[in-house]
Amino acid sequence: MAILNSIRKRGIFLILIIALALFAFILSDVLTKGSSGPKGQDNIATVNGTDISRQSFMEEVEVTQRNMGPNSNATQAMNMVWDRELRRVIMDEQIEKAGITVEKAQIDNALKTSLASNPTFLNEAGQVDDGKIQEYIASIKASSPEMYKQWLTFEENTASNVLQATYYNMIKGGLRTTIAEGEQEYHFQNDNINFNFVLLPYSKIADEEVKVSDDEIKKYVAAHKNDFQVEAQADMQYVFFSEQPSEVDVNAAKTATNVLLDNKVEFNQDTKANDTILGFRNTKNYEEFVNVNSDVPYFDRWMFKKELLQTVADTLINLNQGDIYGPFKVDNTFYLSKVLETKKLPDSAESKHILIRYVGTMRAPETVTRTKEEAQKLADSILGVVKKDKTKFATLATEFSDDSSKDNGGDLGSSTPGRMVPPFDKFIFNNPEGTIGLVETDFGFHVVQVGKQSEPKKAIKLATVVKTIEPSEKTINQVFSDASKFEVAADKGNFDELAKAQNLEIKPVNKLGNMDANIPGIGANRTIVNWVFNEDTKVGDTKRFSVTDGYVIAQVTNKNPKGLMSAADASATVTPILRNEKKAAKIRESISGTTLEEIAKNQNVSVQTASEVSMSNPIILGANNEPKVVGIAFGTKPGETTQLIDGKSGVFKLKTTAFNPAPKLESYVNYANQMSTKAIPAAQSAVYNALKKQADIEDNRATFY
Repeated sequence: MAILNSIRKRGIFLILIIALALFAFILSDVLTKGSSGPKGQDNIATVNGTDISRQSFMEEVEVTQRNMGPNSNATQAMNMVWDRELRRVIMDEQIEKAGITVEKAQIDNALKTSLASNPTFLNEAGQVDDGKIQEYIASIKASSPEMYKQWLTFEENTASNVLQATYYNMIKGGLRTTIAEGEQEYHFQNDNINFNFVLLPYSKIADEEVKVSDDEIKKYVAAHKNDFQVEAQADMQYVFFSEQPSEVDVNAAKTATNVLLDNKVEFNQDTKANDTILGFRNTKNYEEFVNVNSDVPYFDRWMFKKELLQTVADTLINLNQGDIYGPFKVDNTFYLSKVLETKKLPDSAESKHILIRYVGTMRAPETVTRTKEEAQKLADSILGVVKKDKTKFATLATEFSDDSSKDNGGDLGSSTPGRMVPPFDKFIFNNPEGTIGLVETDFGFHVVQVGKQSEPKKAIKLATVVKTIEPSEKTINQVFSDASKFEVAADKGNFDELAKAQNLEIKPVNKLGNMDANIPGIGANRTIVNWVFNEDTKVGDTKRFSVTDGYVIAQVTNKNPKGLMSAADASATVTPILRNEKKAAKIRESISGTTLEEIAKNQNVSVQTASEVSMSNPIILGANNEPKVVGIAFGTKPGETTQLIDGKSGVFKLKTTAFNPAPKLESYVNYANQMSTKAIPAAQSAVYNALKKQADIEDNRATFY
């Protein structure tokens, strides 16, 4: 009571506090409005000063993922939209600079080309109809704002594609190879030289004798910056705590499956009496039993040995009607199977048909206007003709069949049991070769002829109860407890030693990029990647993540910012280069003599001969590809000896013995044209990649995805 009196006395004061709190909340919302990402970012990226809106980008990703189908994921869609938007912004800038515009007629023509395969926009002549396009636009504008918005985007993308095509065509049109370049290419391909040489291979000095330090690698990388630019990368490692069923869970699942075999008695609350529920042994309604008790619904079809579970195929195919096999375990599942029927059937059959559709049948085009009665009458008429004269089947199929098989005289090729719709499938596998009959399906009436069948094999029809072995709540709780304890211990102790003590496999993940989605062994998991690259996450940090079927305890082992590649990462590329430079210096110091013969004798190697070596194919027999060496050889007159040359495979010295120029041609136009033709196809990607490389791109995708 005293508390209530105290509140009443301070009512005005409390109202003021609540009002201030609400004001602060609203102010905070205003200040942060429009920013769902950190640091107030509202743009997914900024490219050459042009912002790409976060909201519009995300809307595009959503639409793209929806259009890609149910098996797509957000990362795939996001990457597609990113590539498209990046190209659009970069190319729009170039197109604007070039002053390129697009006319409405060009856009209309491009739209018609894009819609040429869509029957919605085609007239009776199979041509894109302007009236149908306008009718479609008016329809979706009135009924579906979302579809209308997608159409406007489609038009914008089409216009953009026309502009880009114009830009690229202008570049391709300017790609011309001169006659002088054609002449040079002719001589590169056809001039050749002969020379003698000695080769002192780098392999004569063991790698262990030549040390390359990290400082030397860093110095080389710094001197060749353009070759060693990398995006931000990180290394991590993880252990996996799997929510796999325990042995107790497996035994419990086996018992639960085994119980299904026999009848059971249950008390019926409605009748207040005991009911006997038939078990798998005694039930007559196998479809209902399986659908009620199995994790996989009943499947009514004949199966051959090759279609059965491989581990038990030999056993199942040799069972008789009424036999039960199981419960048997395959991987993480128990199966209980009963043979309902056995029969000898061909496992493949050829067939051909004449399909007569009518209004309302599956996938019937708008051009089909006949009624069901008219369709059946036509099908009966055709059936009567082909039964009297089978040779007319192909001709009648070409004339009357309402599907693409008409182009092949109705031939459907070979099929296996279960591939066709059930009535059709039953007809071609349950009738002998040559049988002709009429089959009705959801597609219409089929005049069918059974073709060649394979040799009949034993097939069985099974009723199978499938029970997935699930981890119990006790098991799940134990896995969570073990993972949590490891996380706490790893945060304070040595990750590797803890994993080793618990016999946990450590899985390393190297060179992870901040926009990567898939982690080896885990799959798509942007949550982990974002944590690794978070600026607050340091090397050595650990964290637990929930993943499919368990938990991952991850640890960051290395982080490299965007910029020059580290010495450790560059080592694989740079070390061989620097090592060969040092070997070349050692080899040079060991050489005495000036002629090929003196050097060969001193180094215990032989003088070798190279013949008909060209600039376009600088292969030296015994030394492979040596463009530098061959280039110097072409610059040396016959009879002259070169200085020592550091090649790719060793140190060379050579003496040119003959220069064999190709005969002069009256014209080198063909060679010039060949070079132009070769360059044009690669021009488009080369231009875009060059523009992309030079673009100033601030990529914020990792903030939002």
